[in-house]
Amino acid sequence: IRGAGTWKSERVIASRQGPHLRLAGGGAGIINFCANNYLGLSSHPEVIRAAVEALEKFGAGLSSVRFICGTQSIHKDLEEKIARFHQREDAILYASCFDANAGIFEALLTPEDAVLSDELNHASIIDGIRLCKANKYRYKHMDMQDLEAKLKEAQKHRLRLVATDGAFSMDGDIAPLREICQLAQKYDALVFIDECHATGFLGPNGRGTDELLGVMDKVTIINSTLGKALGGAAGGYTTGPKPLIDLLRQRSRPYLFSNSLPPAVVGCASKALDLLMESNAIAQSMAAKTQRFRSKMTAAGFTISGKDHPICPVMLGDARLASVMAEDMLNRGIYVIGFSYPVVPKGKARIRVQISAVHSDEDIDRCVEAFTEVGQKHGALP
Repeated sequence: IRGAGTWKSERVIASRQGPHLRLAGGGAGIINFCANNYLGLSSHPEVIRAAVEALEKFGAGLSSVRFICGTQSIHKDLEEKIARFHQREDAILYASCFDANAGIFEALLTPEDAVLSDELNHASIIDGIRLCKANKYRYKHMDMQDLEAKLKEAQKHRLRLVATDGAFSMDGDIAPLREICQLAQKYDALVFIDECHATGFLGPNGRGTDELLGVMDKVTIINSTLGKALGGAAGGYTTGPKPLIDLLRQRSRPYLFSNSLPPAVVGCASKALDLLMESNAIAQSMAAKTQRFRSKMTAAGFTISGKDHPICPVMLGDARLASVMAEDMLNRGIYVIGFSYPVVPKGKARIRVQISAVHSDEDIDRCVEAFTEVGQKHGALP
């Protein structure tokens, strides 16, 4: 792994998560451009205060799974709030969205059913699908002709479920949900979306890609996370029809066999949702900042993958180049990470930049300047 230049080391942060960090062993005033802290809520004073209050009132944890003695009123309140936010019937909490994705396909699908999955879906969706006994179809990334061909082929099965990321985390592109939902309606299929990189900031009110694309009434199941835009701590969930949520409480193994979410985490997420439902100002602040970075980087000569998403992959191709450039960026006070195989396909190494609502215009401009200097130094720019 080291020889291939794809070894992944971990930098140690000695401060709270935010647009500016202090690294262990020095390195104060580092500008952070690689967290999923899209709305800056992981260090928001009201979110932190809500966590402290929940910790003091409800304790450190439940020492139990939900159905034995691990459900508190705050868990039920948060599930109701999540369902209301997404305009769905019910919701169920998990320790992470990885667990939510691991738990849904096996519980819902039988050997008589079929699941149709985008080839670039997140690893947790892929692993969740592997656990189920349904017939598995993989369609080319966001290729609607291929999806339709697979749906035609899958007509022989009892139930068909199309599974896709709403926003793809490695490339910053957004699934064509209108077309997917049209095909699902035509071929009598259900639609599942993973909204981890959309919940909180995509769409007019931050409800995600289904709101952004006007298909909230056509997407059946949403899985998402509390660990990114919604407070940044941990936790995930499934929201959708009540009978499905009832089934998951009975059959979903990560739910049945994992401790319930710690009260402090529940407090964080609940307050984050309150802030979002009170005002869409934070969510709407993302668009201008994202556009500023993308346009300036493109003008400098870089190729930025995706479109209009705060995930802005700076495409470099070579794994070693991505790693060396990321280190040089840190020397200039910019915290970014190189991504290479197996996180992304071979030959498609990149530095993934993530814009946050709490980045200032000056932060963004400093990042572009550093990229330009480092890119010229290592031959990534003319």
